Amino acid sequence: MKKLISMLIALAMLATCAVAFAEDADKAAAAAVDELIAAIQVQERTEDTDAQCEAAKAAWDALTDAQKELVEEADYFGRDTGDASADDPLNADDIGENELLVVSFGTSFNDSRVADIGGVEKALQAAYPDWSVRRAFTAQIIINHIQARDGEKIDNVAQALDRAVANGVKNLVIQPTHLMHGAEYDELVATVGEYADKFEAIAVAEPLLGEVGADATVINEDKAAVAAAVYAQAIMDAGYETADAAVEDGVAFVFMGHGTSHTANVTYDQMQTQMEALELKNAFIGTVEGEPEDTECSVVIGKVKEAGFKKVILRPLMVVAGDHANNDMADPEDPESWISQFTASGAFDAIECQIAGLGRIEIVEELYVAHTGFAMEALQAAA
Repeated sequence: MKKLISMLIALAMLATCAVAFAEDADKAAAAAVDELIAAIQVQERTEDTDAQCEAAKAAWDALTDAQKELVEEADYFGRDTGDASADDPLNADDIGENELLVVSFGTSFNDSRVADIGGVEKALQAAYPDWSVRRAFTAQIIINHIQARDGEKIDNVAQALDRAVANGVKNLVIQPTHLMHGAEYDELVATVGEYADKFEAIAVAEPLLGEVGADATVINEDKAAVAAAVYAQAIMDAGYETADAAVEDGVAFVFMGHGTSHTANVTYDQMQTQMEALELKNAFIGTVEGEPEDTECSVVIGKVKEAGFKKVILRPLMVVAGDHANNDMADPEDPESWISQFTASGAFDAIECQIAGLGRIEIVEELYVAHTGFAMEALQAAA
């Protein structure tokens, strides 16, 4: 009897060891994928980037479902953001002499990339059929993410410019989809300047909101048009026919921008000024980064509460409804997200989110078309 008991104990110990070994193996496999993902979450492209993207995806695909749940960055491959095959990376050769390069920060959210960035690109191609529209992203981290997960290759700015040179492009117009004259726009202009002698003529068009202006009272026509357009789209998407109808229903619209430590941060105050100039009592501007300070989330919550609105609709004031819109604004599982902070305040009866970027609004697309046209006119005048 004692021998049998001893044997059973030994078998139980072996089973426990086997389970522990399997668990350790699962953790090791998941950790290896996390390391491979970390290797491509960088802003610099190298000669190893393509192989690293392939290795990360292959390692992820080799995991069991249980192992995938152990990956810390499981959303990197596992989150469904839409059909990447619906997107056109616009990286073909045979460009011709005239190229219109559309430069965006980028997003790994496929549906948003198609609707927002793709919307602007398609509008530009339709407006200027004699120019070949091509795409570049400034965020290598995002380029790598899309390539690793979906197999879609998007040029970074240097790749796109090198492609233009190799294709013999003579006239190059660059249209940034950036919102304002911030740090990213400045960096783009500096990079383009390094290629100035590679083309017969080159021009960089204005970002969406145009010149920054000295203070919160300076409003140009672009800011006025965008403010009116995004508000009109928001009330329509919410099912209201007029602004007054939304106000009567106690609804406030909070438009969340990115925010910046760049001097261009005054742009957000200018947009709030424009909302007030349009007599939109229920329109509030905020920023993820909390710069300028009066657009920080808790401050905006206080403004909406003080104004007496009991319902809130959050919407991005961004060209693309990407990571910030889906996570920083609309993720109910993140206590730091805006929807969570508005909910935690206890001041509102209902909080909803509209996940839609500016790039899919027709008036915004028309503004980009106009900015590109001005750049083309300047390019022709200088010829």
